Amino acid sequence: MAAPQAKMTANQERLAALSLPEGGTWAMAARGAALDRLRAMGLPERRDEYWKFTRPDSLVQAEAPKAALFDNGDEAEMFGGVDRLRIVFVDGVFDAEASDDLALEGVRIERLAEAGQSDIHWAKDTYGVLEERGQSPVARPLAALNTALATDGILIHVTAATSKPINLIYIHKSDASDAILHHLIKLDTDTEVTVLENGPAAARFNKVMEVEVGDGATFHHVRTQGRDHERRAATHIFARLGTKSAFKSFTMTANGVMTRNECVIELTGDDATAHVAGAAMGDGDFHHDDTVFITHDAERCESRQVFKKVLRNGATGVFQGKILVKAGAQKTDGYQISQALLLEDDSQFLAKPELEIYADDVACSHGSTTGAIDEDALYYLRARGVPKAIATDLLTLAFLAEAVEEISDEALRGEINSRLEGWLERRRG
Repeated sequence: MAAPQAKMTANQERLAALSLPEGGTWAMAARGAALDRLRAMGLPERRDEYWKFTRPDSLVQAEAPKAALFDNGDEAEMFGGVDRLRIVFVDGVFDAEASDDLALEGVRIERLAEAGQSDIHWAKDTYGVLEERGQSPVARPLAALNTALATDGILIHVTAATSKPINLIYIHKSDASDAILHHLIKLDTDTEVTVLENGPAAARFNKVMEVEVGDGATFHHVRTQGRDHERRAATHIFARLGTKSAFKSFTMTANGVMTRNECVIELTGDDATAHVAGAAMGDGDFHHDDTVFITHDAERCESRQVFKKVLRNGATGVFQGKILVKAGAQKTDGYQISQALLLEDDSQFLAKPELEIYADDVACSHGSTTGAIDEDALYYLRARGVPKAIATDLLTLAFLAEAVEEISDEALRGEINSRLEGWLERRRG
């Protein structure tokens, strides 16, 4: 008598039912390899070490949970004061009419939906490659799911310093939208580009961005997420840095019932620099998870991780950050700080900072703190006639300042500070 078959779990059933989108030779090869990786590792479960602080259920279930649309009234467009090239996606679908012409000096911009139909393309040597490298030593199943299923996104090949930023704008119009986008950015030697991202994107959003930073090249990235509260998002950035290259990424998150941002960076060329920062503000049913893994695999490289979270009314913040220094990566300078400001006692911050070092000539440090508003500073401001609510906001902005200062461009830094002030003002109202 044959042994009874074990019943498949919901996640296993979903994986078994997946089929790949059609495309050209290079895209199908990348998708097939990603699907094989995904089926081998399985979708994330709560018991997984890197998911013990964040429930993955709503990010992996077959149907996206609905998210009510958010009306931001007459709020000014994000980055509206910046001269930029606008690329718009509505619920994960490219909107040509709302977007600018994709022509920009010093860069070649293409849609994955079109480039993925060809049999030969420059992207084949990088697309899915950095995501695959980022699967070790920690599995990242949602990124593999993205590579396997994504049919649209933007492919950017930077051949010279660009004249203005490229702004990826994500608009949410359907309360049941389930968007998957995959972006690839390749910077040639001694080039520079700034990429801006903003908008809630969809009811559920799965996004991967792969960034290949060539020798001497510089990549700037500023992203805002929100302010739809019911949205869910799982995002990944995979970056590989060449000699004397620089990578700087900052993310501001306001609201969102579930957000998981992962950043995986390899410093493979000597004298490279990687800075990753984030400022998150949550109120009520808010769960925000920053998971970062930086690998030093070259000499004299620098990395910084600076993450600040402001939490109130039961909101939850998570930070998992690791610095891995491989043997031979001498003169490494690695810095990591994660801090939370709890404006009410019922909020919580869960942190797991890690260092793993196999070189003997390094300077690495990490720290994590959780606390309330400084009562002495609050008293000082109130004694000078500042109302308590405004004084609290001023101290909150001061708390977030270290993360915001990681933005190199003064105008963009000012834009972010203005949005932070607006969020706090609305909360006062």
